[in-house]
Amino acid sequence: MDSQEKIKIGIVGSAGYTGGELIRLLIYHPYANIVFAHSESNGSKPVSSVHTDLIGETDLNFSNTLSNDIDVLFLCVGHENARKFLSETNIPQHIRIIDLSQDFRLTANSNFQGREFIYGLPELQRDKIKVARNIANAGCFATTIELALLPLANKGLINSEVHVNATTGSTGAGQNPSATSHYSWRNDNLSAYKIFEHQHLLEIGEVLSNASQQSPVINFIPQRGAFSRGIFATSYLKSDLSIEEAYNIYEGFYNSHSFTHVSRNNIDLKLVVNTNKCLLHLVKHQDKLLIISMTDNLIKGASGQAVQNMNIMFGVDEHAGLNLKSSVF
Repeated sequence: MDSQEKIKIGIVGSAGYTGGELIRLLIYHPYANIVFAHSESNGSKPVSSVHTDLIGETDLNFSNTLSNDIDVLFLCVGHENARKFLSETNIPQHIRIIDLSQDFRLTANSNFQGREFIYGLPELQRDKIKVARNIANAGCFATTIELALLPLANKGLINSEVHVNATTGSTGAGQNPSATSHYSWRNDNLSAYKIFEHQHLLEIGEVLSNASQQSPVINFIPQRGAFSRGIFATSYLKSDLSIEEAYNIYEGFYNSHSFTHVSRNNIDLKLVVNTNKCLLHLVKHQDKLLIISMTDNLIKGASGQAVQNMNIMFGVDEHAGLNLKSSVF
């Protein structure tokens, strides 16, 4: 598109965490114009009355109506609600859709009402995203774990079970309060949940199987951490690779991908929080290769990746709106 032309954007579900992050990114995006930020529960209130970090940053108000005068619609609704919304709402085919729920991520669910949804992980599907009309944004745990394992899967080098332990911040549970996101429960605490059965395993398994032409076994232990945002994951498997061979594979795979970086020094979660980065570090111990991977669950794991996908779809600078730096101190 013309670099001077603004992408007209609508957001449904704009009062939640991912909706708020999306607004924060898009109000400073050089090629974006938010036409509406829809929220049934907030009427015409100022967006900054809910997303208080935006006080003084925008005078945008929530809308309880939709407009078809947009180029792309972001769906920041809960899982299963995207399908419900599209079933009940007539969205013209000329409007592109980027869905942040899990409703259309699996191949079996990727065609809906004449729309084909492309899995939105740019490091895997950039060429398909360029010509896509609809995107199913990759999940937060899925993004972090897939980026850790894709270089090996691409070369058919996942030849044993993979053991994954990943800890997510409280924002991964969404904005609505729950027993496990309550401060007094979460603070100074650590717990595992959905052990071996997390819903993101389905998309992780499908992505890695398609990349490797194998069916790797992923043993996944998700954990709730006593921090607000970010995912810290460790994945290990048996491997005959030397550490130098492994680094060469990872650095070669991600050389042309501007948001995923391989570090030969150990890494900390603070380095990715408030950025669209994924950072990776490798460790070799005897016959095991361990990959540390980390992302911000609300940005690279959700809204930032959605903006990255939009940039690719509309042919603008992939970094537009995403030139973010972590707040290490």
